[in-house]
Amino acid sequence: MSMKKWVAVGAGLATLGAAVAVAQYRDTETPAYSSIDSQGAFELREYEPMIVAEVTHTGERRRALNAGFRRLAAYIFAEDRPGDKIAMTSPVMQNPPEKIAMTSPVTVGEGDETGTWRTRFVMPAKYTMETLPEPPSDITLTEIPARRMASVQFDGRGTSQDLAKMEGFLRRWMDERGLEAAGPAEFAFYDAPMVPPMMRRNEVMIPVR
Repeated sequence: MSMKKWVAVGAGLATLGAAVAVAQYRDTETPAYSSIDSQGAFELREYEPMIVAEVTHTGERRRALNAGFRRLAAYIFAEDRPGDKIAMTSPVMQNPPEKIAMTSPVTVGEGDETGTWRTRFVMPAKYTMETLPEPPSDITLTEIPARRMASVQFDGRGTSQDLAKMEGFLRRWMDERGLEAAGPAEFAFYDAPMVPPMMRRNEVMIPVR
């Protein structure tokens, strides 16, 4: 087989693998919500209560996200505790905790923001605080009450520049509708790292009063 054909086969397999990864990851459970208003990529949602496992890391945003993902994955896959595995859900969420951000402001470093970031996995709806496995000391289980969130969806790598730009668009959309923010922005990433950027689903979400 010629080099050209090998390259074509390799590209085809990569595309197939990416498509499978998208299908598998998007087949996972996501938080339950009802849509109140939508316009293109923008949406106002009413989320049901949920439980999240969360961990914080200090440093550049993407490194903190990667570290948080690995730590929470070890918990749900029962790598550092006894008991059964917990099913993976989507999305992975990230934001700077409000209290920490007040005392340790997020600053722009070379290529990424640095600060203390919180990474969250949403627990499957079948669990309660009583039935979830006991987490390690550095992971916290938190109950989030029902809340209203404004969101904007976009594809791509979800860089800090992308997130900042989309947050600006979302806040402008909220202003046009008279919606008041009730907290800092949160970032949501729905796809596995092997999914090509143009096929990824990312969101910026802002809680609404």
